[in-house]
Amino acid sequence: MKKLYLVGGTMGVGKTTACQILKKRLPDSVFLDGDWCWDAHPFQVTEETRAMVMDNICCLLGNFIRCSAYKNIIFCWVMHEQSIIDDILSRLDLGACEVCAVSLVASPDALTERLTHDVRAGIREPDVIARSLARLPLYEKLQTVKLDVSKLSPQETAEMIAAL
Repeated sequence: MKKLYLVGGTMGVGKTTACQILKKRLPDSVFLDGDWCWDAHPFQVTEETRAMVMDNICCLLGNFIRCSAYKNIIFCWVMHEQSIIDDILSRLDLGACEVCAVSLVASPDALTERLTHDVRAGIREPDVIARSLARLPLYEKLQTVKLDVSKLSPQETAEMIAAL
């Protein structure tokens, strides 16, 4: 049986880094970051672009699920609303898949520290801190396993996801 990992979390919590490590730890794995399906300049959020990114994500995940080369499919994205997770899952043939939905969460202080580091490094814009902190409480409402990564390294986070 295949395993589909849905790894959500607010911006800067460490999803991509942990999932890259997880990809190397799990056998026969493939990784998709939802941001790769919507990497445009200028970044535009419209009904049309929202529909497009969901189509892109579900097309790729569906192809990964159908491909016999992959046993572990890892997907990460912000996924701050249950409707996003439900929409993705409703579009996939999950008959031969176990789904593991996890939300990475962190304390506001730990998240601010991580994002401040990224801002100073020029990786993110300063406004991301307030936007990310505002989304943090939304993850408590989701039907996912919550994993507090405040004091975890990316390697430890990947190990904990793999153990689920």
